Amino acid sequence: MSLVPRPSSSSTGVRVRIGTAAWSIPKEHAAPFPVAGSHLERYGAVFNAVEINSSFYRPHRPVTYERWAASVPEDFRFAVKIPKTITHERRLRDVTDILDRFLSEVSGLGPKLGPLLVQLPPSLSFQSGIADSFLNELRSRAEGSIVCEPRHASWFTPEVEALLDTLRIARVAADPAPVAGAGEAGGWRGLSYYRLHGSPKIYYSAYSPDYLAGLSERLVSDATADVETWCIFDNTTAFAATGDALMTRSLVQTGRSRSDAGSASSP
Repeated sequence: MSLVPRPSSSSTGVRVRIGTAAWSIPKEHAAPFPVAGSHLERYGAVFNAVEINSSFYRPHRPVTYERWAASVPEDFRFAVKIPKTITHERRLRDVTDILDRFLSEVSGLGPKLGPLLVQLPPSLSFQSGIADSFLNELRSRAEGSIVCEPRHASWFTPEVEALLDTLRIARVAADPAPVAGAGEAGGWRGLSYYRLHGSPKIYYSAYSPDYLAGLSERLVSDATADVETWCIFDNTTAFAATGDALMTRSLVQTGRSRSDAGSASSP
């Protein structure tokens, strides 16, 4: 997948996709966005990526995905979270019917489909014969990028890392890290997917300028190594995600250092 940035989006030419989970625009961060258009059209004028989380809770018709794809620029990409019926209810067992429906639906995004996100419940351990069968089935049916966010310690072993690498499935770098190792990107290293949930209060807290500066350095490092690099802020409950994404985008664009960001104000 080509990740060529918009000509006006980066003075450094770094290929990083930065966005939020969903495309709402809180009033306190509305200034950088156009006034006219739908929320998604306005969002897509500033950011080059978004994560669709509503697909986790309910299906969307292909025509809905088609409408979303038509609302954003050509280089925009959508990450899509796979349904909780697969991950949390059936717990990766006997999911062919749901998976077929989901993949048919998201095909409406066409070339604007980015990674499929598989977020697993914290209680779901890696069970040989179940987890590996599901991942093999998913990879056989989906040609594009896949990223997995496991939250049980049994997934963080050399054997699982090797499986993910073989299947070209990346592992999320999550903050806060639920278990040791979860804060670093893993699995297949052709894709880095940073997923920031807010810390210390998950889903609520904004990140400090110093943290975002360190994060931007990691994003630039991955991208300059020719790794497909995504950064999604999921701390949306108190509307912190948009501000964090805007600041990170600015840091990546300008290549500012950690010390520079420490004195910067939030966009």
